[in-house]
Amino acid sequence: MQIELPRVFNAATYFVDRHIGEGRGRKAAYECGDERVTYLQLLERVNRAGNALKTLGVRPEERVALLLLDTPEFAYCFFGAIKIGAVPIPVNTLLKPPEYTYILNDSRARVLIVSESLLPQIQAIPKADLQYLEKIVVFGQAPASTLSFESLLGSSSPELRAHPTSKDDAAFWLYSSGSTGFPKGCVHLQHDMVVCAESYAKAVLGIRENDRLYSVAKLFFAYGLGNGLYFSLSVGATSILWPGSPSPPNIFSVIEKHKPTLFFSVPSNYSTLLTYHREKGPEFDLSSVRWAVSAGEALPATIFHRFKERFGVEILDAIGSTEALHMFIANRPGAVRPGSSGQVLPGYEARVVDENGQPVPDGEVGNLMIKGDSVCLCYWNQHEKTKDTIQGHWLRTGDKYFRDQDGYYWY
Repeated sequence: MQIELPRVFNAATYFVDRHIGEGRGRKAAYECGDERVTYLQLLERVNRAGNALKTLGVRPEERVALLLLDTPEFAYCFFGAIKIGAVPIPVNTLLKPPEYTYILNDSRARVLIVSESLLPQIQAIPKADLQYLEKIVVFGQAPASTLSFESLLGSSSPELRAHPTSKDDAAFWLYSSGSTGFPKGCVHLQHDMVVCAESYAKAVLGIRENDRLYSVAKLFFAYGLGNGLYFSLSVGATSILWPGSPSPPNIFSVIEKHKPTLFFSVPSNYSTLLTYHREKGPEFDLSSVRWAVSAGEALPATIFHRFKERFGVEILDAIGSTEALHMFIANRPGAVRPGSSGQVLPGYEARVVDENGQPVPDGEVGNLMIKGDSVCLCYWNQHEKTKDTIQGHWLRTGDKYFRDQDGYYWY
């Protein structure tokens, strides 16, 4: 799969701006509780957010840290930063002050936008420990010494011309926790989200304009960023956001109220959902869901069968990574092999190699390596780790796999 993009390309214009000219201005881009954000409102608020960042002195290529819950404001800030040529960094909302200190200093972000409920984690950091942070913008009640996100948005223009970035310019970073040490900043480019939307959302899930997407995985994860933020925008569909906890009562409530057609979660959560039952009344209604998707760890075949038997929905297991941004191997609808991660996506290549980097025969376990155009440029300020992980065109995933004779990959 070869995706042709112009040399001058800004991801915000592709995922946000074009929908107005294509007649989707009044359609819902995001739903969050009782809030409904149309594509026209999304465009205006993305533009306001971009202009607000420019007012704060943010320039092209500068990083902006986003410590935000899963609400539409995440989209405004993420695409607003990209539209002015800046680099948003969605940050894990479950970390502690020492980790936030590291990320803010490592990225050299001068501006942080944070949800009110998460602000205490930042306030717990001594100011002297933050080498670069100058301004904190709060979504919600903004205390003294911080700025109000709502006020900045309200005072900014809804008109904004996109910065003429290259398709190979940095668009955003995602910090990958890895197994040891502090997180590593994966530098993703303007074209990467388009590659993932084309190779997985469209080619495998068959996503279409009337789809409704709901992701239990949060937006700060690479997995959740695709599922909940930009997959829907790639075709003009609707994404359902939920800022609260991913407990079974919450998840089932969101599904029954908003009726998603595509549902994304992780194996441990699917297992938890299976243990939960309504005290009284009928079974939970998942009839709106066309496909469920799983990633993040291996999905046991038993969970696949139990979930299908109880809810009548097949789970399409897959594997991706922060470095690759989203999936690179996946099960296809109608061709699921429970217990496997599926087959290589169009536009990607995979191989299983031994410790010397030599391919191993089918059926033999080795190290999984993949090749694809969504792989990050590098780990920021981690030259040696970059060389260990990104070897020429190939990404060393760190996973042990074997391939069967039909091209399915198994943990």
